[in-house]
Amino acid sequence: MSDLIEKVRRALDRPAPPSSDFDLNADVVLPEGRKLRPAAVLMLLTPEGRVILTKRAAQLKHHPGQIAFPGGKQDEADASLWACAVREAEEEIGLDAANVEFIGALPLHETVTSFVVSPQIALLNKPQTFTPNEGEVAEVFEVPLAHTLDTARYLVEGRMWQGAIRKYYTVPYGPYYIWGATARMLHGLAERVQP
Repeated sequence: MSDLIEKVRRALDRPAPPSSDFDLNADVVLPEGRKLRPAAVLMLLTPEGRVILTKRAAQLKHHPGQIAFPGGKQDEADASLWACAVREAEEEIGLDAANVEFIGALPLHETVTSFVVSPQIALLNKPQTFTPNEGEVAEVFEVPLAHTLDTARYLVEGRMWQGAIRKYYTVPYGPYYIWGATARMLHGLAERVQP
């Protein structure tokens, strides 16, 4: 098993504050009493030290073509946020739920789309071929965990959002532009793993 996986396990014992898509934008004032919908994503790691990510289908209404973890909103039938993340990964990429081991969770992350996301971290116990749900996922791919745990690889970029420049993290890898909430959650893990 990768030494990096063990570093992740140890890092999850360290306390950390919640994160949000607004962390790099101190001038944003979030409305009080806003309603946030619970959601969970699965940050799935392989024993070889890689992270499983997806490229969302181009025809999706929300975030088409973006890089994301498998995941989605919590349903009433989900017993927990872990159950939500695993169910979504089963639906989106054909994950064999019996093939994963829960490692821990990162603090909650608030998105610009009014979700409060729980990043659930898990280890894939043995290799698996993933089958993307064509209606939701265009591609399933892997990124070296070492790449995402290196804070020097992250850039801060910005684009117009609601009439102002909104800054966000990116951590590009090859042809994949990993940004926004996905990059912010990965950056949160990288910050905890750093000595």
